[in-house]
Amino acid sequence: MSFRTLVVVSLAALLVVPALAIAQDRPADNAQLVRDKLQADKKLAVAQGLALTQAESTAFWPVYDRYQTDQGRVMDRLLQVIGDYAGAYENMTDSTARRLLESTMGVYRDRQALMESYLPKFRAVLPERKVARYYQIEQKIRAMLDYEIASQIPLIR
Repeated sequence: MSFRTLVVVSLAALLVVPALAIAQDRPADNAQLVRDKLQADKKLAVAQGLALTQAESTAFWPVYDRYQTDQGRVMDRLLQVIGDYAGAYENMTDSTARRLLESTMGVYRDRQALMESYLPKFRAVLPERKVARYYQIEQKIRAMLDYEIASQIPLIR
């Protein structure tokens, strides 16, 4: 499976399966199973994209795992904002739109700050070219995810 196919399939599952679970009153365990699968798929894509040596691998994966955990917290906030938007969509007021926009901008700022805060940590465990490649991989995944999310959310009326 190609990197792009792996990511697109994973992102589609990220968006569709939790919504189906909520719509069918299924336990949150389903969403967590999907999230775990997506993280494993992403890790595989990163591993394929970086081609780490054994020494690099030993040093990189613990930093990667911490970063993904922190990134997950930011993603949870984004998903909360999306849920708030969905709940307010039919009766959107200017004050609600303002609050949602400010929350979204806060998520984006925090996402950028997190990337910057981890840069020295990744530089400590990988050569600069592999750090740059890793950030490219993350950016490609993020861009695909942002696109998928944006394509599923209707514009405010």
